[in-house]
Amino acid sequence: MIENMNVKVIRAHLALLGAASMWGLMSPMGKAAMEAGITGLSLATMRMIGGAVCFWIASLFAPKEKVSSHDLMLLFFAGLLGIVCNQGCFTFGLSLTSPIDASIVTTTMPIVTMILAALFLKEPVTPKKVIGIFLGSIGALMLILSNQGGSVDGGGSILGDALCITAQVSFACYLTIFKKLISRYNVFTLMKWMFTYAAICFIPFSYRDFSAMTTMSFSATVWMEVGYVVLFGTFFAYILMLVGQKTLRPTVVSMYNYIQPIVGTTVSVFLGMGVFGWTKALAAVLIFVGVYVVTQSKSRAQMLAEGEKELEFKL
Repeated sequence: MIENMNVKVIRAHLALLGAASMWGLMSPMGKAAMEAGITGLSLATMRMIGGAVCFWIASLFAPKEKVSSHDLMLLFFAGLLGIVCNQGCFTFGLSLTSPIDASIVTTTMPIVTMILAALFLKEPVTPKKVIGIFLGSIGALMLILSNQGGSVDGGGSILGDALCITAQVSFACYLTIFKKLISRYNVFTLMKWMFTYAAICFIPFSYRDFSAMTTMSFSATVWMEVGYVVLFGTFFAYILMLVGQKTLRPTVVSMYNYIQPIVGTTVSVFLGMGVFGWTKALAAVLIFVGVYVVTQSKSRAQMLAEGEKELEFKL
């Protein structure tokens, strides 16, 4: 039993590592496609429509599940937070800022998740958490302010970075609020409904951009980049993320975001799409340290278990 649980946990960690790596590479890939003429709204629309189509096709080969009307409503709101706000804000923010900034900003999600866990799951607020949140917030603030006055330091923008941060906050809300819902159904049942709802909600806002894009011609390379965003950055990445989310706590799931800037920054610099200056380096260090300190703090379950042991020892 314990051995099977260990295998399940290891598989969940490997799945999250794969998802984070795919999302990290998605920043430079998506940025390259947008520089070729694909708008941020159009790319987000293709992610949602493409994700919905892929998951509905995959669901045909998955075990059939009946979803209650109550859970269908919950999946609608889960789709809003986990897909519409997350993908919409991130993709549009990526079109305004640099892929390096977008990758670094994603590391703030573990900090936001810890705050939400304290509010919704009654996780204790320890000194380590406070210190970690403070360091991470300072790092994120430095990153945004380093873009003041234009794109001298890597091609970022305040609005773009703010939208990317909004994407992380919405996804952190999704991880925290819908943990129990996620555990009730398989990956394909969850995702086919969430992406369908997301596409329906997003298309009215992006229809004009998307229609204009369909009249333009793009090279095969651009469509390959779009294909990567839809298949790997969306379909496969969300499958792997949910595999990890079903087994691990929200704070552990969100911790894997720190893999994204490593992948995204390395590829962006290699492709000449960004400059990693000293300001961004210091901001990244502060965010990484903040994330590490927060994730090293004790959970509510650990503190309760320690309290019970201490009580038994006294008795």
